[in-house]
Amino acid sequence: MADPTNHNQAGEVAPSTVDKQAPSVAEEHAPSTDSPEATDIPTANAPDPKAANPEDNPNAAKPPKREKPAAAVGEKPAVDATEEKPAAAKAAKKEKAPSVEDKPFVQFIEQDYLPALQKAIAQKGVQDLQVSFAKQKVPITGFESAEECWQIIGSWSEIGRRQFNLYFPEEDIQGKKGFSCNEGKKPSTLESFLIDERRITLDLLVFGLVQRLDGQKWLGRN
Repeated sequence: MADPTNHNQAGEVAPSTVDKQAPSVAEEHAPSTDSPEATDIPTANAPDPKAANPEDNPNAAKPPKREKPAAAVGEKPAVDATEEKPAAAKAAKKEKAPSVEDKPFVQFIEQDYLPALQKAIAQKGVQDLQVSFAKQKVPITGFESAEECWQIIGSWSEIGRRQFNLYFPEEDIQGKKGFSCNEGKKPSTLESFLIDERRITLDLLVFGLVQRLDGQKWLGRN
């Protein structure tokens, strides 16, 4: 009895089950040539866009950007309130409170200068200072002008033995100023006062007069 011939001896190749299954598997997962279609084949480097954090995953879905509504014709575009705040704060910072020197002349002298001057002279040892503010003629012999001007008159020591006058002919602390002093008699000369200063302040006006009286040796132990 002749031996049965196998497929290898006959030159035939037995069909493989893998070959039979491969076309069906490939066709099932292969993309369609008609239109793009996502497959269910897992990919290691593609995280789920819905579950991933947008900060860590650039493929994550981002919320839609809200756009500002367009302004109507002839209407000014709306300004964001956050943009107005820095500008308003900057403008408020530039605005400075008015200084005492900006007050009206008479108000500045009566409310600020006279109290500061009395305090400064008292600190130099003069306790009986009498000071007044009046508009009157300049008490100097031979002075050509007969017009009155504002003056600060101060006196002390034995009821007016020492007296000084500070003159404001322009009714302005930044304008021309004069000074005179005497000891029991009318002053004979009129001096310029703080003429080299560009801007007169309250402190400078007090310091200048105290320094002039100190130079006259009327203050302290002089």
